[in-house]
Amino acid sequence: MDPNPVKKRSKAVWIWLALAAVLILATIAMFSAFAGWRVPDSARKVQNPYPATSEALTEGGQLYAKRCKDCHGVNGDGTGEKADQLSAMPSDFTDARQMSRATDGELFWKITHGRRPMPAFKDKLTDKQRWELVDYIRTFAKKAAKQNGSAP
Repeated sequence: MDPNPVKKRSKAVWIWLALAAVLILATIAMFSAFAGWRVPDSARKVQNPYPATSEALTEGGQLYAKRCKDCHGVNGDGTGEKADQLSAMPSDFTDARQMSRATDGELFWKITHGRRPMPAFKDKLTDKQRWELVDYIRTFAKKAAKQNGSAP
């Protein structure tokens, strides 16, 4: 028999506390990974300086095909070939309701800064290219609305 049962009990308590702390931190990490993106108000108010010309949409479409479609899908519906491998589902750009709530500045900020599993494109694309992506991404909700016979 152990001459000091208090010491043994104390060690067990510390082990349980450490396990509880790990579980709590893992839970917090999981919830923060799935929580909505918080975009600064100042970023939400930024206006797109590049109009959605046919040239801008063509450029944005090429960028989308190269950088976004594998996760967000060919049709922008969030079902790209890599989507099921990600820790969070990619945004569905065909959801007109969701897209109408997002400002151009907000979309630009998300493309710029990213959030796991989406990479940041600040150092990979120019400002103009990121704005062209915003213009192109907007076309998915408009196409879906036309197909469904509802207003964009």
